[in-house]
Amino acid sequence: MTHTEWPFHPAINVPRVIAHRGYSTRAPENTLAAVRAAHQAGVRWVELDVQLLGDATPVIWHDRDVKRCSNGSGALAGLDWPRARRLDAGSWFSAAWQGEPMARLDEMLALLNALGMGLNLELKINRGHDPLALARRVIPEVLAALPPERLIVSSFNHEALTRARAIAPPQALALGLLAKRLPRAWQRQCAAVNAFSVHLDWRYVSPARLAALHRAQYRVFCYTANDPQAFSPCWRWGVNGVISDDPAAFLPPG
Repeated sequence: MTHTEWPFHPAINVPRVIAHRGYSTRAPENTLAAVRAAHQAGVRWVELDVQLLGDATPVIWHDRDVKRCSNGSGALAGLDWPRARRLDAGSWFSAAWQGEPMARLDEMLALLNALGMGLNLELKINRGHDPLALARRVIPEVLAALPPERLIVSSFNHEALTRARAIAPPQALALGLLAKRLPRAWQRQCAAVNAFSVHLDWRYVSPARLAALHRAQYRVFCYTANDPQAFSPCWRWGVNGVISDDPAAFLPPG
């Protein structure tokens, strides 16, 4: 069965440029401020990470702990929302962002709706975290908040993608297979979750791999490129979009 014979996916028109963790060279990553900065720069989609706190509150956060991107310490799973909300998630980036809070998923979804932006949401599975619990908690919330044409859910974790697909049919949710390099078993893995897209490290793509993905009718997005000149061969090879810390560098001038 070819990809085109599977049930239709949402009619998603993903732009060529997606802001990685928001505009993360201008504002602290994965915060409301970073998403506002992306919007102000003219970027229409953002890529963000979601995890669960110890009390099952879904938050927009990348790391397993809070040391790198806040004034606190300790594992994310050891925090509840009242404690997490008191963290300063901005001053590590610069004094201008002092007091920027960690964002709950619902707060971020409300902002994206207010701005009319699209979301590539990564189900982030750090060591010791439960992929099934994350998908069960997060997928219904994002489906209720965003229209399917403004949402892609991706993950490195196959269990998380499988659970997400069990919750939502292809017409209601686009899924992205996330990997550093294209896996040998990519066709089987994509078919198992009826994937819409494949998300790869731009440094490990090649014309042959991209051609194979396009023959199978998958969209291909590459992370995390910040040098438009170095990335330019990927456009010629057929990449559909770039996920960048500095998205404005990839936007047309003017």
